[in-house]
Amino acid sequence: MSDKYIFAIDQGTTSTRAIIFDHSGSIVSTGQLEHEQIFPRAGWVEHDPMEIWGNTRQVIGQALSKANLTRHDIEAVGITNQRETAVVWDRTTGLPVYNAIVWQDTRTQAIVDRLAADGGGDRFKPIVGLPLATYFSGTKIAWILENVDGAREKAEAGDLMFGTTDTWVLWNLTGGLEGGVHATDVTNASRTLFMNLETLEWDDEILGIFGVPRSMMPEIRSSSEVYGTVNEHSLLREVPIAGILGDQQAATFGQAAFDQGEAKNTYGTGNFLIFNTGTEIIHSKNGLLTTLGYKLGDAEPHYALEGSIAVTGSLIQWLRDNLGLISSASEIETLARTVDDNGGAYFVPAFSGLFAPYWRSDARGALVGLTRFVNKGHIARAALEAIAFQTREVIDAVNADSGVPLTELKVDGGATANNLLLQFQADILGVPVVRPVVAETTALGAAYAAGLAVGFWSGLGELRSNWQEDARWEPDMEEAERARLLRNWKKAVTKTLDWVDEDVL
Repeated sequence: MSDKYIFAIDQGTTSTRAIIFDHSGSIVSTGQLEHEQIFPRAGWVEHDPMEIWGNTRQVIGQALSKANLTRHDIEAVGITNQRETAVVWDRTTGLPVYNAIVWQDTRTQAIVDRLAADGGGDRFKPIVGLPLATYFSGTKIAWILENVDGAREKAEAGDLMFGTTDTWVLWNLTGGLEGGVHATDVTNASRTLFMNLETLEWDDEILGIFGVPRSMMPEIRSSSEVYGTVNEHSLLREVPIAGILGDQQAATFGQAAFDQGEAKNTYGTGNFLIFNTGTEIIHSKNGLLTTLGYKLGDAEPHYALEGSIAVTGSLIQWLRDNLGLISSASEIETLARTVDDNGGAYFVPAFSGLFAPYWRSDARGALVGLTRFVNKGHIARAALEAIAFQTREVIDAVNADSGVPLTELKVDGGATANNLLLQFQADILGVPVVRPVVAETTALGAAYAAGLAVGFWSGLGELRSNWQEDARWEPDMEEAERARLLRNWKKAVTKTLDWVDEDVL
């Protein structure tokens, strides 16, 4: 088995990556291409699905060539993806009818308000585990059907297909118009507003309320099974595609957080804390989402509580791209270290409203507490601290819902290379923060799901033995200082609320 490998495709918010893993879970080679972030209006965020598919094909070639491998060396392919981003395409042409509407996009607020007028924002939550919010795919599909010329008629005729980007990649990889598989897994399906958490099937009543024909929807499958094989036009032809997990669930799986009570926090474009609740569905009373953690073949599904934070890593990108405060993301730590504290400045990055635990789409970003003393070092530090403060609020909600306080936090994602951030995270939580050796846990989780399905790995025990600690940060802050900082943060959050009304975009 040592001369065979698992191939993971990580279709993320800012880039598409291909990563090849060996049996120990170590990275053999990678390929990566960024795709354009399209902002047609304030609050609108789109991607070009054709660019994403083209990039997927290219990064497959990159990863194989760097490792000097061919399809004969690959046992299976796993896919992970940005979850709520919605693609709608024509089943007769294979072409998208509109750009992909990204999970961060807030254009569907009017649809959310219309649906909430009859039963409130939580009207579907007992069934699907989610509040009505612009975040999820369902409102994005409805927007396309209501606003793209001819889309409604095509959908009613059965000519349109919907998928999150895992489904788009799977359909194209397995042949597209030539017999492509139209499917998704339970984790992605649980992010649409349409999947019944108990039956793991699409809810026809909710689809009807949204005006989305059932014929558009992909088949819901487990997270670890053979969905199909790669078609003859790909460098991976005839290799089975055997794992699909939404990115945050994939990262949890890659962190070997398989059991009830285990959790991880991913620091990416946004931050996403997932707490495994085992085979039990727990409905949050504290602003968290109830979601699918994973389902392996015919085994019982595992559920999770999730705290979704919209803007964390993208705040650092904003400081780089929009303000020019830094020229590369890695410079933020150096700049923040030029000062000893935040100088009284607090940065609440509610660029897409506030997600968990507030769910306030009327919020917008605010930088508060400014005096002439504050310099760019303080702003850099306030931006990093904002990531940690938002995580603390989500973990407080998890602790309240689960009744079992988290004793340490496993972390992953790009921003975990920032040691200053992780020390402050430990300080503001009051618990240790632990980073694994393999930080690419999202792609690793998809690889694990695919490898399990084809027998490349024997079971969860073998995967757990692959996990290794790289570094640990212990809290080193007085409780009084922690309480002061949190009090000021919560005060800063209140300054972002009630900003959006009819007169403000």
